[in-house]
Amino acid sequence: MADSHSVLHCRGRVLGLERPVVMGVLNVTPDSFSDGGRFVQLDDAVERGVQMAEEGAAIIDVGGESTRPGAQPVALEEELRRVVPVIARLRSRTQAILSVDTSRPEVMHAAAAAGAAMINDVRALREPGALEAAVSSGCAICLMHMLGEPRTMQDSPGYRDVVAEVRRFLRERAETCITAGVPGERIVLDPGFGFGKTLQHNLELLRRLRELSVDGLAILAGLSRKSMVGALTGRPPDERLHGSVALAVVAALNGARILRVHDVAATVDALKVVAAVQNS
Repeated sequence: MADSHSVLHCRGRVLGLERPVVMGVLNVTPDSFSDGGRFVQLDDAVERGVQMAEEGAAIIDVGGESTRPGAQPVALEEELRRVVPVIARLRSRTQAILSVDTSRPEVMHAAAAAGAAMINDVRALREPGALEAAVSSGCAICLMHMLGEPRTMQDSPGYRDVVAEVRRFLRERAETCITAGVPGERIVLDPGFGFGKTLQHNLELLRRLRELSVDGLAILAGLSRKSMVGALTGRPPDERLHGSVALAVVAALNGARILRVHDVAATVDALKVVAAVQNS
């Protein structure tokens, strides 16, 4: 597993992570914090996914249930209705790796059958049946740390040592996956910026990001347009491009291999500069 950080195996495809890559956020929900409602229509969602691939996104992450603070659950059938047709259409329109942002095993199965090659789970496969579904899918798996649940995670998050506690959780979840038969080349770790963390927690995790890599597993950072950008810049979600790109650059310099973003083209350009500096 020593070199697992440099490649990610996604259902028969291999994604190189020698340089940081972009995962484009495609929320097909009416209530996401940043772009809720913009892509709820199938055609709009597909065209946005194609556009992100053309802008340089290596991965497109399709989500049918908002996980913003205070978000309410979505019925299973509704999540399937939102997500599966988008993945099926994008599979025939783009070469980007398709990811499904879900915690439900039923959605994991259906998305993989439709063409998804990655599962991005904010609950780190802790829902009943999720681990088994992810293992059998052959998909790459992103395991995220979250303190509590979306409805309550930002009420009063507290840690003795946020980096040590997040790292311990990610190690335990990674070891559970490996024991279940998932090779390290299929696993990505996400510290869960904004998921049960204060601004200071987020900044500490970002500054010490390299410490979160367990056994060389790749790190994914999702900072785009989040409340920490608002807290640092004073800007609303639709005006957080520059702050988001700055955080993506810091994350890449601190070891992140996948950056989950809304603004694909700008972040791809910024990461080209990062790569040039790192490899000069």
